[in-house]
Amino acid sequence: MAADYVSASESADDAVERLYAEHWASLVRLGAVLLRDPVTAEEVAQDAFVALHRRWGKVRDHGKALAYLRRSVVNGCRSVQRRSAVAGRYVPDAARSVESAESTVLAAAHRATVLAALAGLPRRQREVLVLRHWLDLSEAEIAATLRISRGSVKTHSSRGLTALRTAMEPDA
Repeated sequence: MAADYVSASESADDAVERLYAEHWASLVRLGAVLLRDPVTAEEVAQDAFVALHRRWGKVRDHGKALAYLRRSVVNGCRSVQRRSAVAGRYVPDAARSVESAESTVLAAAHRATVLAALAGLPRRQREVLVLRHWLDLSEAEIAATLRISRGSVKTHSSRGLTALRTAMEPDA
């Protein structure tokens, strides 16, 4: 995409500001799907932009700034999940609230089922499926974001979709 290209002569402020304007929403959505928490996803995306701005002078290929941001968001989500897992080991589970009957509609139930099935996938399969089907990235873009081969992207995607289908079947 021509819009994703960042000029080498562009200042850090201008480049990051433009990237922010064009890609903030999609990076927050990426984090929200991976974390299932839009507020934390915004924080992760913001941290990615701050880190990019801080390291702008050290970035070798400014044209790959968007891939750097995506990778930062994915890695930030991993860090949040690790911290949550560690915190969960040391804090007793709080009583979970029960949703009212009015809020339990068919669409919400289906969405919850899909997200639960997605959460049950191995991390790499989940990341590939979210990047592919939520952000509509190509195999090459996913491979660059996750630093894996295109073949691995295809394998993780195929296995993830098969696992989702199995988990979503009524008999499962």
